[in-house]
Amino acid sequence: MSVGIGELLLILVIVFVLFGAGKLPQVMNDIGKGIKGLKKGLKDEEKILKDEEKILKSEEKNLENKTETVLNKIRVDNNLL
Repeated sequence: MSVGIGELLLILVIVFVLFGAGKLPQVMNDIGKGIKGLKKGLKDEEKILKDEEKILKSEEKNLENKTETVLNKIRVDNNLL
């Protein structure tokens, strides 16, 4: 879905009518800050997910090593019987 020039002009006219020419720069500034904050939040969430993925992979590797150690111990114990 794409917003064309006509739709953008219609939105601009509606904003202009609702807020007037004096408030328009402030409204645009607030919208810009909101978009910037949203992008930052998404970037932060992406970093958190990547960090959590690294932790989970590390924990998985640790569990694999522990499992292998237990299996080896069981093999050794069975050979002693």
